[in-house]
Amino acid sequence: EVQLQASGGGLAQAGGSLRLSCAASGLTEDDYAIGWFRQAPGKEREGVSCFTNRDGRKYYADSVKGRFTFSTDNAKNTVYLQMNSLKPEDTAVYYCAVERGGWSSSCLWDYYAMNYWGKGTQVTVSS
Repeated sequence: EVQLQASGGGLAQAGGSLRLSCAASGLTEDDYAIGWFRQAPGKEREGVSCFTNRDGRKYYADSVKGRFTFSTDNAKNTVYLQMNSLKPEDTAVYYCAVERGGWSSSCLWDYYAMNYWGKGTQVTVSS
């Protein structure tokens, strides 16, 4: 059973930074996608960034390109989302999720394909 533990959310001012972490356990296959999604009040869940293990590619939503960076630490089975130049519109609950067998950019938008979800972590950006 895959388990995901997200952490690192909090309060930041506009222009500031936060780093989210997602520790994964129980993930044994070589082909998977792991990504970050977010959901703001009254809005649909949206993909922020994801990574496909097969080819090591990273994908970013247009709204965060150049500001957010996805990274991995295989030794710790942890992925990170470094969020810089934060904006109030980044305020949301952020979730990490895994798609078993995932290998394409669909990991960025097809949240129905995700098999496992971690509990969300709140990110609040004040103006």
